[in-house]
Amino acid sequence: MIISLIRVKFGTMKKLWPHLKNKYVIASLAFVIWMLFFDRNDVISQYSYRKQLSKLEADKEYYQMEIAQNKKDMHELMSDPEHLEKFARERYLMKKKNEEIFLIVPEKKNEETAFEE
Repeated sequence: MIISLIRVKFGTMKKLWPHLKNKYVIASLAFVIWMLFFDRNDVISQYSYRKQLSKLEADKEYYQMEIAQNKKDMHELMSDPEHLEKFARERYLMKKKNEEIFLIVPEKKNEETAFEE
């Protein structure tokens, strides 16, 4: 059985060998191998470029949404004084001259104190 498989393989090689000796086939195979593996734009590079491009497109979409949100927020702040005052008080802790600010910061529980309670 193994011998018959070997004969079949050698038989097909004998049929293909004259075609493989053709200079055009050799040149074509060399060109294809060069383009697939050794060229600056080989298959592996193209795959990594496409992966990087898809990541950059996702980042672009994210930043465009952020820009739109920031423009909307800026328009609200510049058009409504109440929003501007609320934003300044919350974000930058600004106050009027006759006011005092008290910050209430929740205490973080450690694992040790959680077991003691």
